[in-house]
Amino acid sequence: MARKEKFRAEKIQKVLKGNKMNLPNRITLTRIILIPFIIFFYLSEGFLYGGKMIATGLFFVGIATDFLDGYLARKRGEITVLGTFLDSIADKMFVITTLLLIVADGTVVQPFGVIFAVIIIARELMVSALRQLGASKNVIISADYFGKVKASFQFVALFLFMLYSFLNERAVFDSNILNILYWICFAGLAVTTILTIMSGCHYLIKNRHLFSETQVDVSNKKDEKSENNDSLSNEIKGKDARKKDDLKGEKKASKKAKKNL
Repeated sequence: MARKEKFRAEKIQKVLKGNKMNLPNRITLTRIILIPFIIFFYLSEGFLYGGKMIATGLFFVGIATDFLDGYLARKRGEITVLGTFLDSIADKMFVITTLLLIVADGTVVQPFGVIFAVIIIARELMVSALRQLGASKNVIISADYFGKVKASFQFVALFLFMLYSFLNERAVFDSNILNILYWICFAGLAVTTILTIMSGCHYLIKNRHLFSETQVDVSNKKDEKSENNDSLSNEIKGKDARKKDDLKGEKKASKKAKKNL
């Protein structure tokens, strides 16, 4: 298992190519730039007609950039260290910001909104800390299947909730239709939260070897072994030297005894 993870990390490291600001990285950066505009338009519904609809449209553009930057980076062979860093940061900022917006304005019924938000944010912080721990031990933790499925559900659920928030305030549809739409959105966010918990547990179980101290102590043990070997070799050399001195002393003593005779 450890050998497989090491091979995978080496393979990823070969793909990473510096910090070039290429097209995929610019697209990722666009997703980060969209965040303050989404916040502004979503909160401006009181004085700007259709503000939430504009924010929902910008959120959809952000979702599209998330798929586009990864596709172009793989197709053009332009996966970079900077791009990997920006993509991870952009996804977290994008999801957490939108989640806080729909929870803060009461779009999600309380206390479920706060519960969902705490679980999702806690998972993101935990995975970030786990990746930092892996980096300290030269282990790259890439996104797994659970993480990708969770991210897709997150984007869809948040997009639908933003759309619902606009339709609900403007009373575009009948209340029964809006109620059905709300519970569809709620079910999507609930499934997203369950997948978030599963994904977090999977990351912890899969990378539990990072919490063992054996990897940290390997170099220390090697140094201790080399020091012990050096000390043993020095002791052996010292014994050999003393034996030689004793033999020389015995020879000299025997020569003197012969002369006296």
